[in-house]
Parts: sequence; structure tokens; C-alpha cells
Amino acid sequence: MNNIADTTRHVDQTFWYITGFSLVFLFFITTVMIVFVIKYRRNIHPEPSDIRDNWKLELAWTVIPTVIALTMFYSGWSSYIGLRNVPPGAIEIDVEAQMFSWLFFYPDGKESKDLLVVPVGTPVKLNITSTDVIHSLFIPAFRVKIDAVKGMDTYVWFFPEKEGAFDLFCTEYCGESHSKMTGTVKVMAPEDYKKWLEEDD
Repeated sequence: MNNIADTTRHVDQTFWYITGFSLVFLFFITTVMIVFVIKYRRNIHPEPSDIRDNWKLELAWTVIPTVIALTMFYSGWSSYIGLRNVPPGAIEIDVEAQMFSWLFFYPDGKESKDLLVVPVGTPVKLNITSTDVIHSLFIPAFRVKIDAVKGMDTYVWFFPEKEGAFDLFCTEYCGESHSKMTGTVKVMAPEDYKKWLEEDD
């Protein structure tokens, strides 16, 4: 199950990879700019230097950013593919978004509102749609976000590694009570999850 659990960490690694390069370039470019402003100011170099036709410089500023951009793309694409390939044995739960709540339908027929209950250590696939306008399901703890669109079936999956309660939000403005369209993901031990499924509402 280690490969399954790596999806959340892979998303985090991609984020820090891109953020890290951005910070390095911010520091590098700012430093070079300050050095050039001081070292090559007009009273020291009244005649500017001409760097046209410097193929080495042109090659460097073309190849280096291209390679960095491609590695960022690869990291992001790998994360995306990992989040789209649902592992075997995943529990499937149907999700209906509506103004302004989330409805969850479990395989045995049980339903819950604004409360998603799942067992720890088992991949969970959410089959999502909307009954009205566009909504967007976001569970920050598991780094998953997907739109819920009327007439369209979408899905997302995640792997809950530890028990606890985690926030769930709608991140697509869907009306005046959009900010109230929240919920909770409750991750239970497998035996507690089975008991919960058997409880009468």
C-alpha cells in the first residue's frame, strides 16, 4: 500500500519543487539585478556593451528554463496520473452536490449528509455529480479537488492513512450560501466503519 499512500506526498513534493525553483530564481535574478545596477551604472560604463550574437548566452537562457519547465511538467503530470488511476479494491461512494450541501451514498444503501465516513487504510473512490449548478469538492488533507457538474460524472480518489476528522469544502462559488457548503471526512477503523454502516439513521 506504500505506492498508494505516496499520492498525497507526491502532490506535496511537486508543490515544493516548483516553489523551491521559484524562490531560487527570485533570489538569483534579484541579486544579479542589484549587482548589474551597481557595477554597470552609467557613470562607470557610459557606453553600454552589446551582447547580441552571443550564441552561448542565448543557448543557456533557452535550454536551462526549458529543462526546468519540462521537469516541473513531468512532476505535475506524474502527480495527476497518480490521482486518476484508482487502485483495485477501492470503496466506491456516490456523491451528489446540491445547494448547499453534500450527499453521500454508500454501497449498502446508507446515506449521509455533509459527513463522509470512510475506513482507514483503504482507498476510496468518490463518484461525483451535481443536481444543480457547478460545485467543487475539495478535501485539503488528501490533496484532492474535483468539480461536480450537473449531467456529468466525475471522480476522484484518496487513501486515508490515519483516523481522524478532516474538513471538506465547496471551492466553486455556487450561490449566496456557498460559504456554508462544508462538511467533514471522518476516517474510522474498519470495524467501526462496518458498525456505522449497520446503524440506523
